[in-house]
Amino acid sequence: MNITSTTGGHGGPTTTVTTLSALTSAVAGDSPKIVIFSGSLTGNAVVKVGSNTSVLGAPGATLNGIGLRVLSVSNVIIRNIKISKVLASAGDAIGVQSASQVWLDHLDLSSDRDHDKDFYDGLLDITHGCTGVTVTNSKLYTHWKASLVGHSDNNGAEDVAITVTFANNWWFDLNSRTPSFRFGHGHIFNNVFDDNNDGINTRDGAQLLVENNVWTGRTTLRFVISAMTPKLLGTDKPLYDTDEGFAVARGNDFGPDGANTAPVGNFNTAPYSYSLLATANVRASVTASAGQTLTF
Repeated sequence: MNITSTTGGHGGPTTTVTTLSALTSAVAGDSPKIVIFSGSLTGNAVVKVGSNTSVLGAPGATLNGIGLRVLSVSNVIIRNIKISKVLASAGDAIGVQSASQVWLDHLDLSSDRDHDKDFYDGLLDITHGCTGVTVTNSKLYTHWKASLVGHSDNNGAEDVAITVTFANNWWFDLNSRTPSFRFGHGHIFNNVFDDNNDGINTRDGAQLLVENNVWTGRTTLRFVISAMTPKLLGTDKPLYDTDEGFAVARGNDFGPDGANTAPVGNFNTAPYSYSLLATANVRASVTASAGQTLTF
């Protein structure tokens, strides 16, 4: 399932870019390459990343309204980039489709919740049979639809192959899809979930292994613009199923109001070695390190 054997552009040349056109050109193609992105870019565009590529953000590297696509490629690393407010017309902040061996690390993904839920698309969607996708040490926050895994309820023949790992991420101020996971296998461990309206939704036969994650309870109020009524954040369903999704859950702190209602699955052991933080240590570790905190 990864975590992580992905090498990206290791062994290839290193290029530093500061413009959208240079970034778009530098990450294209399948030859090994390392691309370091510096500065802040604004637009309404999509950048497609080729196979055998590492895209690394220098401190403060930001894409405003510009999304990244990992489409029908393999062996891709994206690290230490902030992406915000990608309009629905440009799609997801990061979209991974029909791809394999992808590592997404130390990302900062957000928009706002001042518009309706369809003003932006997803922050991080992983669909169409992706395998070996790992998401680590990232922040996903202040958004309506955070992370969809699995394209649709009718795409099981393809998406049953999906394998995704979410580890050491901080999810907060999100309305839904934290994540929403269809059909495949997912390993979700050592994540922090704060002030979200939804939980992990295992769907359509998905098999999840959910370990040592932490949720807060209901702590703040938000006014929902469609109804203009106060709505408590947090969730009493941190882990639940739709249409017969499954989960093996152990070592989690579901918060004072939360409970796991997903039926027990059969995904008991991840097919790789990994370091599992004790539940009591998860919050301090994750909130200190998640997001754009690296230096390249």
